[in-house]
Amino acid sequence: MNNINWQPKLKGALVTLKPLSLSDFELLYQCASDPQIWEQHPIKDRYKWEVFQTFFDSAIACKTAFLVLENETNAVMGSTRFYEHYPIEQSIAIGYTFLAKKYWGGKYNKEIKTLMMNYAFGHVQKILFHIGDENYRSQKAIEKLGGVKLRMFDIESGGVNYPHYEYGITKEVWEKTVF
Repeated sequence: MNNINWQPKLKGALVTLKPLSLSDFELLYQCASDPQIWEQHPIKDRYKWEVFQTFFDSAIACKTAFLVLENETNAVMGSTRFYEHYPIEQSIAIGYTFLAKKYWGGKYNKEIKTLMMNYAFGHVQKILFHIGDENYRSQKAIEKLGGVKLRMFDIESGGVNYPHYEYGITKEVWEKTVF
């Protein structure tokens, strides 16, 4: 991913994002094993061990994924990652984010995305988000941060095409709306 460290440790007031490691599997799976987390995601059975294992393996392989920890308790909250860095287009995507239900409601996700976007905009001009067409919570959350719906497209996984929306936010817009 072009000599940029896309897996730095990022720390805010509420959360810390640390590079995901193999030793994080069990704790992260405990967080991810709640079926309600995946209700609006395209792959709704990701709460199953074998399905989550595939998700986790791809997160480790990309070397751009994070374990999200709550600062106050050091509890595992979920995971997120950078992906699809295109240096010529000056863009990167942020996604594959999930949080335990206990952390839903805005302030944690907002800080996670703010930390990641502030870091990424030091290296790119545009950030993209790919959100399942039925993932209304994530769509609303990205829109609150200034993301604009750009297009609809399919993402293939396991031989199945899943419809997604692509949202984008530019560095220029982010700098005007940063919290």
